[in-house]
Amino acid sequence: MMLKVLLIYPLFPKSFWSFEKTLELVGRKAMLPPLGLATVAALLPQDWEFRLVDRNVSDITEADWDWTELVVMSGMIVQKDDMLAQIAEAKRRGKKVAVGGPYATSLYPEVEAAGADYLILDEGEITIPLFVEAISNGAESGKFRATEKPDVTSTPIPRFDLLDFNAYSEMAVQFSRGCPFQCEFCDIIVLYGRKPRTKAPEQMLAELQRLYDLGWRRSIFMVDDNFIGNKRNVKLLLQAMIPWMEERGYPFTISTEASVDLANDQELMDLMTAAGFSAVFLGIETPDEGSLEVTKKFQNTRDPLSESVHKIISSGLRVMAGFIIGFDGEKTGAGQRIVDFVEKTTIPTAVFSMLQALPDTALWHRLEKEGRLLSGEGNINQSTLINFVPTRPLADIAREFVEGWEQLYDPIQFLDRTYRHYRILGSAPCHAKRRAKMKGKPKGKQQVTRRELQALLIIAWRQGIVRKTRFKFWVYLVQMLIHNRGGIPSYLGVCAQIEHFLEYREIVKNNIQTKLDAYLVEEQRLRATQAEQQTAAAIRDSAAIAG
Repeated sequence: MMLKVLLIYPLFPKSFWSFEKTLELVGRKAMLPPLGLATVAALLPQDWEFRLVDRNVSDITEADWDWTELVVMSGMIVQKDDMLAQIAEAKRRGKKVAVGGPYATSLYPEVEAAGADYLILDEGEITIPLFVEAISNGAESGKFRATEKPDVTSTPIPRFDLLDFNAYSEMAVQFSRGCPFQCEFCDIIVLYGRKPRTKAPEQMLAELQRLYDLGWRRSIFMVDDNFIGNKRNVKLLLQAMIPWMEERGYPFTISTEASVDLANDQELMDLMTAAGFSAVFLGIETPDEGSLEVTKKFQNTRDPLSESVHKIISSGLRVMAGFIIGFDGEKTGAGQRIVDFVEKTTIPTAVFSMLQALPDTALWHRLEKEGRLLSGEGNINQSTLINFVPTRPLADIAREFVEGWEQLYDPIQFLDRTYRHYRILGSAPCHAKRRAKMKGKPKGKQQVTRRELQALLIIAWRQGIVRKTRFKFWVYLVQMLIHNRGGIPSYLGVCAQIEHFLEYREIVKNNIQTKLDAYLVEEQRLRATQAEQQTAAAIRDSAAIAG
């Protein structure tokens, strides 16, 4: 049986990572493609026909709807609204709908209630074959679950050919799933387990070769939630990647996510930079050790955090990092302490969020048991309030959060951090080693495009002439030419991020204030109701005593 399958990736709302204003400069429409759906397409029978529509880069046409016989969707909780809307639209048109991914796995009753016919939950290597067998046998609906974690060495090369390469700023690949740590708020260990499973080095190289053959020559994001969860296997991969990258003139720069204990393994950092890795996202969360212990992020308490960050930067890896406010027992001023830490460590791109209790996490279950969960399933968008009753006033947390955003993405502070960061990066030994190895070898990078040149001129105009950064922009650029010439393209790329953050911090401020006002009104109403109930009870008790 051959089917015509329309793979739909739902819309993301504006968020920290959406970077609309920055992407607009270089003519891209989204940061990353839907790797999950490209992998799903590879796991489904290859005699089926596929069309992939990422709603973040293009619309679904009438021709797409008319053509398809089966609609397949995947997405995260933050994409919930559009996913439910597209399920409804597909059902309105009489199409069969199959849904999977993190959102469906965590909250499958919601997608089932919306009309999804098939729920392909957990990890697709196990549940997609069950779905294919059922649909081949004529099943009109079904829920498919896994009782174990799959061996990802069997995962096929994603169908990268279904993606519009011109639409994306970066490409996505995955080496491992799972994380060995036990952070209370994290849903990764719920979805993928605490035993990291990795692909084989030759399997990963085959994926990179496929991208290379398709003509990709820009950045790649290794989407692992903790790339170094299995250090032994990671080192084997990197040792295989180094000659592959050298032979092709380093056609990609690669970034990924890792735990802060990366700083304890110099060999690993050196292998990463030698293999073309240029940036890493760290889940730092907070400099407050008490909060780290409360949330069971013990790996961040073993060494001074600022020293660990500096060691990683000094090894040649640009650091991006995540920070959270709202932990239980948190002391006043947590927001400012995060800002101070970011400034001290020079981290340009700092994701600052309020803590969210995500479904089925240890935090979710603890708060549910304590009766502190509020309505809402947890949404990691930065314009959302905490979805539980915190241990300190929510108004204080929200105020510190908004003030933190104002400081972190003040244009001058952002430019200062970015420059100081790249000065440290520029002195990393790995750059000299790379230049020596590549002497006389073909370069794998593309020439600067006309659109990129136009973006450079816009950045120079806005940041070098119009804004209050005008003096420092040129001073820092000259200093970069002197001290870190090779890092200038990446440096300017990070400088361009402020175009997004200036707009987004206003969205954060306005949305948080609106939601906080509504929360305080509701809180006041509840208190008034409780007071009335207590007064009524006291009157009844007095009457009973008098009687």
